[in-house]
Amino acid sequence: MSDKQKLKVLVVDDEEDIIEIVTYNLEKEGYEVSAAQDGIQAVKKARTFQPDVILLDIMMPNQDGVETCRQIRDIPELKNTFIIFLTARSEEYSEVAAFDVGADDYIHKPIKPRALVSRIGALFRRENKKEPDSTKIEIRDLVIDRSSYTISQSGKTIILPKKEFELLYFLAKNPNMVFSRDELLKNIWGADVFVLARTVDVHIRKVREKIGDDYIFTVKGVGYKFNLI
Repeated sequence: MSDKQKLKVLVVDDEEDIIEIVTYNLEKEGYEVSAAQDGIQAVKKARTFQPDVILLDIMMPNQDGVETCRQIRDIPELKNTFIIFLTARSEEYSEVAAFDVGADDYIHKPIKPRALVSRIGALFRRENKKEPDSTKIEIRDLVIDRSSYTISQSGKTIILPKKEFELLYFLAKNPNMVFSRDELLKNIWGADVFVLARTVDVHIRKVREKIGDDYIFTVKGVGYKFNLI
């Protein structure tokens, strides 16, 4: 468990019993855990605690999880932090809203502690399996640096959340190749994360908003590709 001892998890939920049981199970596995009971407190703690993972409830007093996630994703130092939503709500729109603001995964309550620990471990296993790549991709006015998770466009630095960066990097690394939504979900989110296909559309839209519409093209009825020209 030596690697896990270095990993931090911020648990955000307004129910104390959930915080207690999740904290107990994570600490038993060697994680360092901190907690917050509303969204405003969560943003403050995230800045100082610098967690590797945030478990974030959607329905909370003062500030809900969706707005909290949006604010955390605007903090450059936390751009690589995994955010997993915890919620009792099963409506599809809440799942879409979660991924729209940059969630990495989504788990329904009631929480099964062993399954939750396994889910967190799966995120890090996928991250560790990614091939090391210190090279830069330079296409037109874009410089995409996988080693530092930075993007430069015409000399201007652009900060993308982790999944948006990985999506852009994957497409740019395979230019002119068309990938379906399912293929992108498997390559970026992994086969063991259950997310809607629309999640890809949401992330593509957000990347386009930041770098422009001239790079990632929609192939109607098929998927997306990164255009070299």
